[in-house]
Amino acid sequence: MSPRRIVVVGGGPRALSLVERLAANATDLVAPGERVQVHVVDTHPPGGGRIWRAAQSPLLWMNSEAQDVTVFTDASVTCEGPVVDGPSLAQWAAGDEASEDAARLGPRSFAPRVVQAQYLEWAWRRTAKTLPRSLTVHVHTDRAVALEDDGPTQTVTLAGGATLAADVVVLAQGYLQQAPGPDELQLLDRAEQHDLTYVPAGHTADLDLDELRPGEPVLVRGMGLAFVDLFVLLGEGRGGRFRGTGNELTYHPSGSEPVLHVGSRRGVPYHAKLGYEVRSPADGPAPLRHLTRERLAGMGGGATVLDYRRQVWPLVVLELAVAHYRRLFHAHPERTRGTFETLERALVEAHRAGDGLPPVARPHLTDPEDLFDIDRIDRPLRADVHPHTLASEVERLVVEHVTGDLTRRADPLRSSDRAVFDTLLGVYAVLAELVVTGRLSEEDRVRHVEGHFHGLFSFLASGPPPRRLAELLALHRAGVVHFLGPDLELSVENGRFVARSGGRVVQARAAVDARLPRPDSSLVTDPLVADLLRAGELRSRPVTAADGTSLGAGQLLADARARAVRADGSVHHRRFLLGPAVSGSAGAGGFSRPGFNAPGFRQNDAVARDLLTVPISRPAAAPRLHTAPPASATTSHHPERDKDHRHAS
Repeated sequence: MSPRRIVVVGGGPRALSLVERLAANATDLVAPGERVQVHVVDTHPPGGGRIWRAAQSPLLWMNSEAQDVTVFTDASVTCEGPVVDGPSLAQWAAGDEASEDAARLGPRSFAPRVVQAQYLEWAWRRTAKTLPRSLTVHVHTDRAVALEDDGPTQTVTLAGGATLAADVVVLAQGYLQQAPGPDELQLLDRAEQHDLTYVPAGHTADLDLDELRPGEPVLVRGMGLAFVDLFVLLGEGRGGRFRGTGNELTYHPSGSEPVLHVGSRRGVPYHAKLGYEVRSPADGPAPLRHLTRERLAGMGGGATVLDYRRQVWPLVVLELAVAHYRRLFHAHPERTRGTFETLERALVEAHRAGDGLPPVARPHLTDPEDLFDIDRIDRPLRADVHPHTLASEVERLVVEHVTGDLTRRADPLRSSDRAVFDTLLGVYAVLAELVVTGRLSEEDRVRHVEGHFHGLFSFLASGPPPRRLAELLALHRAGVVHFLGPDLELSVENGRFVARSGGRVVQARAAVDARLPRPDSSLVTDPLVADLLRAGELRSRPVTAADGTSLGAGQLLADARARAVRADGSVHHRRFLLGPAVSGSAGAGGFSRPGFNAPGFRQNDAVARDLLTVPISRPAAAPRLHTAPPASATTSHHPERDKDHRHAS
């Protein structure tokens, strides 16, 4: 009998988890005598893939604590397949098989990304050693450049000339590289005309920063994680050193650093990661009380398209506010008046009436810092920075904000912030479900979920280690970084880059867009995905808002079972899409936390079971690899098989 042939394009953490789930489910789902061949295609070693490769600067850190990162299921995961326990990053680092660098980590350490790459490589090797006899995994160190339907099968073409016949295909390439968008193209063209240096958006570890000259001013747009990586590589990466402990650091320049003038829409960096817990990981995710699946299912009979701004976003705000105040009343009653139950009823009534929540909550609080005001949280400088605010005052306000953030995020007396963080994870999962079930319009999906909410989530919950913000303040004191303020605009005028924040203007020869590109499937440069988009085999179409604003095409679309949606809205039943390039893909926001019933694990398990059971037409002849690949391109594992690899997200 011919084996079932599964091709997974991409060899990063998501593919690792998927292969692990295939192995876990094969014992129950693969009939005696049947065999399954899994082909994993990636130019980088399996486990880490391109983003989590070992070949990157050891100065770049993860933004999650080691205890909060795992690629293995545990008892909290509600899935049909068997749970196969494995160590978290912290547990692995404390074990006998960890590297010397990993052994230095504690549970609350922020690991260098090269150490995470080692963990992922180890997880792949472990998975490879424990495959059931029915399953063989082959790794192809190559790039998949085309995918075509060929009757009941699919053919994957590799850059080296080989072809792989597949019964089912999974596209899990992670973050897809994109061509520059219209704004970036204009900046690139103007930079070339005037002999300027412009570094467009991208993963900082992949960027060429050599043209950013020592001592010269550089304009930087973006203050998220890409900016953190940027100042690390341009500071310590060029020989500078920090001295001191905690938040009291002094930066000693090497003289090779440029001078960074940075701003963004908000004008402040992402919040530091919280330095305490309010729930044990064993407690699992915080339950939602108002933005529930049952409530959303009851709106329009569970089938109509919802209005995000009118029906969904107010529930998001209510859910976050209730989580904030519930923790405040429970843990810090000395700063409250009345009871939480009374306040929650008042908040619900204000929500129903369409009124703002802060005025309702204010009488119940003794400390104004405990007020949950989503507008103030999202735009913290809006009340204080105006077009004519002096540059020196803007810098003072940004320093004050970052200093206060470092203090607050380490203070368990402000533990309501942690409650909001935990609740955000549940909210993210609910919004992802609305996307994949088609209950949001194209505009709402691209503008509000992939755009505004994802940005807010990253700002509040996906910030850098606190040490990085302390370093940022030290760089500012050393004159290496200056803060421009909010609503930053970047242009080229009179042969120079110009950055404007209100009436504040700075000019320079060089500029960097320190951010990841906004997902836009119409700009994807991956040849396989681009070909599928042109052929209508994947869905991508420009989205224009009601006000005429062009929103791009957003992310790739899959249905609730992660199957690819075509341009005409039909579903390819034997082609699956997973990962951060896919709108609503579960677990795409980062690595899974132990004990939190991670959505990514649940989705990977369900997809693995589909891959093993979806009906296929098997040819009489055994499948073969056509056009022999270069030496060592194919490996598989098992005593009598090839070498096996995989990774999870």
